[in-house]
Amino acid sequence: MSIFTGSGVAIVTPFNEDMSINFEGLEKLIDFQIDNGTDCIVICGTTGESSTLNDEEHLECIKVAIDRTNKRVPVIAGTGSNDTAHGIELSKKARQLGADGLLQVTPYYNKTTQKGLIQHFNSIANSVDIPIVLYNVPSRTGLNINADTAATLSKTDNIIAIKEASGNIAHITDLVHKCEGRLDLYSGNDDQIVPLLSLGGKGVISVVANILPKDTHDLVMKFIQGDIKGSLDLQLKMHRLINALFCEVNPIPVKTALNYMNLPSGPCRLPLTDMEQENAMLLLNEMKNYGINII
Repeated sequence: MSIFTGSGVAIVTPFNEDMSINFEGLEKLIDFQIDNGTDCIVICGTTGESSTLNDEEHLECIKVAIDRTNKRVPVIAGTGSNDTAHGIELSKKARQLGADGLLQVTPYYNKTTQKGLIQHFNSIANSVDIPIVLYNVPSRTGLNINADTAATLSKTDNIIAIKEASGNIAHITDLVHKCEGRLDLYSGNDDQIVPLLSLGGKGVISVVANILPKDTHDLVMKFIQGDIKGSLDLQLKMHRLINALFCEVNPIPVKTALNYMNLPSGPCRLPLTDMEQENAMLLLNEMKNYGINII
């Protein structure tokens, strides 16, 4: 039930100046991604500002992504929630729209125990018949998927992968060991793609791919095809730019970068604000140093 190998873009949700969704712009971004080698579109994740989308907007973004992609690459829809019943409802509707898989973040704010995590994820997985990608990002949610918990969840037929953004290599190594190959591993941190590939990872669900789709795809595929040095060279080449993309809360910098490239992005919705001028200039300089065409 593997969904993809390579680079999945955690795509932004472009907004108009009145904060409505720029659906035409979203279609352009999807075409830009696929034309430049991206292997999967991940819609309505953290980078897509899913927490500020109402359900109607959320599902419309998923529909537009599926229709525009038109089976050229898989579409993974973020339908996670800190309310299990709401997560089930969104997941069923995304399945009906034709999503190839679902991204499920750990419950946030109310959080839960590890026992609660197992029941939460299994309840959602049992409500649909498409693959589930767990999303572990404790810096956002305050909750970690322990390795033993991941191993238990990996025995559920359609829980097939995990996006790991804990940044803890020792934890991820333990998780890979205990899951015994039952979960595909994707890096959730752009600065750790090569380390996670070395642990058997199948790719990345990436922020930097929004602006560097080809290089992010090439980084993964070079590693998989045995060109470890070529992959590492790209990881190191991206290093300063990746740091600049996370000098403020994601997706503020990456949406700023897309605007510099004259690609559809627009502003972020509150509580996210415009980038601080000093940080914006840092980002612009790193983009120029990388060789990105600024329009």
